Amino acid sequence: MKESLDKLTSKIAPFLTKLSRYKLFCFFIVLLALYGFLVFRINTLNNKTPSDDAITAKLQTVSRPRIDQSVKDKVQQLQDNSVQVKSLFNASRSNPFHE
Repeated sequence: MKESLDKLTSKIAPFLTKLSRYKLFCFFIVLLALYGFLVFRINTLNNKTPSDDAITAKLQTVSRPRIDQSVKDKVQQLQDNSVQVKSLFNASRSNPFHE
């Protein structure tokens, strides 16, 4: 076992000395390949669209808010009774960006 390991080491040693000249180049190639893979993967995930079944399932779980008619009537009554609030609503409707 020791002899085969020594033979393997003696055969690999010249290759490693030649490869040591290109360590920096190999490092950049590996880094570039990793970066390219990440860009490809991000692009793939970014372009993925959900199926219609998934959209329908998500929309069914969303509960829509409901306002009781009595609450609507009460707000409308309070708005009609208060002159200041009524003028505030009218002013905001005509120019919503004015302070």
